[in-house]
Amino acid sequence: MTESERGLTDLMARMRPRLHRYCARMVGSAFDGEDVVQDALARAAVAWSDNVEHPERWLLRIAHNAALDALRGKRRAAARHAEAEMETISDPGAAADARVAAEASLAAFLALPPLQRGVVILGDVLGHPLAEMTEILVVTDASAKAALHRGRATLRRHAGDAAPPVSFSAADRARLRAYADRFNARDFDALRALLAEDVRLDLANRARLVGPEVGLYFTHYGENPEWHVRLCLAEGRPALAISDAKLAGEYVVLIEWRAGEIAAIRDYRFAPYMAEAITLEPLD
Repeated sequence: MTESERGLTDLMARMRPRLHRYCARMVGSAFDGEDVVQDALARAAVAWSDNVEHPERWLLRIAHNAALDALRGKRRAAARHAEAEMETISDPGAAADARVAAEASLAAFLALPPLQRGVVILGDVLGHPLAEMTEILVVTDASAKAALHRGRATLRRHAGDAAPPVSFSAADRARLRAYADRFNARDFDALRALLAEDVRLDLANRARLVGPEVGLYFTHYGENPEWHVRLCLAEGRPALAISDAKLAGEYVVLIEWRAGEIAAIRDYRFAPYMAEAITLEPLD
C-alpha cells in the first residue's frame, strides 16, 4: 500500500462515523445510511488523488451526492432545486434549533427538501461553519442561510415524527424466532443449512461475501459461548440484537429470507456508530 493509499484509508476510517451521521439523516434510515456511506467510500476510492484539498470536506461532498442519488433512486425526493437567495438572517433561536436537530428522529429529516436537510445536518448536527457548508454543498452563502433558516423551522414542526412501520407477517416472526433459538443453542450447522446458494453477507465496515464462503460467518460466533441473540424491532423492522455478556451494548443483524432460505445477512458488529441512530424495541 502506498503512502497515498494509507492516507485515504486513514481518512475513511476516521470519517466513517461522521459520514454515517450525515447520510442516515439525509435518507432517514440508519441502515440505508450505511449503504450510502459504503457507496460514497467506493466513489472516493476511485476519485482520490494527492491533489485533493480539504479531504474531509471533499469526502462529505461525495457522501452528500451519494445520498442525493439514493433519494432520487427511491423517489423519496425530486432532484435538487435551487433555493431563493436571501440576505443575512439573524436567528436568535439558533442554539435551541441546533438542539432540535441533534435530537430529532431520522424520519423527521425527511420532511426537509434535500438542500435544507443538508445544511441543517452539516450545521446543527455536525457543527460545520457556513463557509464549509457552502463548499461541501456547492451553494452560495445566501442560499445556505436561507436553507438553514427554513430547514430549522420545518424540523421544529416535524421533530417528533417516527418512521412508518415496516409490515411483517407471523411467518416472518416465526422464521426469525427459529433463527434466534438455533443461534442461542449454538446449532450453527442448522443455520448454515438454511443459507441460499447465492446468499450474501454484508459485514458492515469490514467485509462482503457471497455464496458458500458465508458459512464461515458462523465460525466466530461458535467460538464464543457468551454471544446471545434476542428479537427486536429496529426502525420498525424485525431484527436480531446480539450481545456479549462480557461487553456493554448490543448491535443489530438483519436477515432477509427467500422461499424459506436465508438470502442475505447484514451484520453491524463492526459499525458501532450505528447504535447512535437506532432505537431497539423488544419483539418477544
